[in-house]
Amino acid sequence: MFSNYLIGLRKGLEASLVVCILIAYLVKTGRRQALRPVWAGIGLAVGIAMGFGCVLEFGSQELTFQAQEGLGGSLSIVAVGLVTWMVFWMRRTARHLKAELHGKLDQALAMGTGALVVTAFLAVGREGLETALFVWASVHAASDGTPRPLIGVALGLATAVLLGRLFYRGTLRIDLSKFFTWTGAMLVVVAAGVLAYGFHDLQEAGVLPGLTHLAFDISSTVPPDSWYGTLLKGVLNFQPDPTVLQVTVWLLYLVPTFTLFFAPVGFASGKGKVTVADEQGSQPSQASQA
Repeated sequence: MFSNYLIGLRKGLEASLVVCILIAYLVKTGRRQALRPVWAGIGLAVGIAMGFGCVLEFGSQELTFQAQEGLGGSLSIVAVGLVTWMVFWMRRTARHLKAELHGKLDQALAMGTGALVVTAFLAVGREGLETALFVWASVHAASDGTPRPLIGVALGLATAVLLGRLFYRGTLRIDLSKFFTWTGAMLVVVAAGVLAYGFHDLQEAGVLPGLTHLAFDISSTVPPDSWYGTLLKGVLNFQPDPTVLQVTVWLLYLVPTFTLFFAPVGFASGKGKVTVADEQGSQPSQASQA
């Protein structure tokens, strides 16, 4: 449940910050008439993301077991690739996000209402589709027959919306660079578990060999139905009897990704502090500054 809460919080907060920056910029520059098309684009993006998630969930139920496992494994690998790219991209560009969004919004304002809808849709839509895919893959990997994974995601998204509102009002200030760094590191660990489980799905589908070649089996020590087994499963997607391929994939992903993630990127200082409150307090002439 915690891993799914983290996914909902991290991805939801990214989308919330994008929305806050767009809305605050329009309000600050006296362009409130542009709020309606921006909200329309945001609503369209959210609707499509939810629809995409429903297609993944209900569409896969019509498939055979082998097809379900093959689809689940393939989409898990794609989801991990997208989330890994997003984590690195956000860590490198977090302090420039505001300026980038302002530039796109200025161009859209010059082009008209349709461009505003498209700009807002694209700004939020990418986050929404990535979230839907990774949430589906993570819930699929951590599913224990209970609604807890989905509850974790819902709580994470609700927390993100609340934080976004506090940012917009200037009530809350945090170092977003550090926040995205540490939540990104935790997401890498979650992604490693999702990736390993994805390869296990492909083994169960018969796409990859080695389903019976276990790296170890500690099911008697860590029973899957015990409270600590459930906790490890929910947080780390831990499996007490992984295959050799699963362990190999987990290590090959986690070790180099962690090494690269914590390598210096040039803004690991206080310069990365960005708040929406700063956005509201700046002057229009400063709109292009990060």
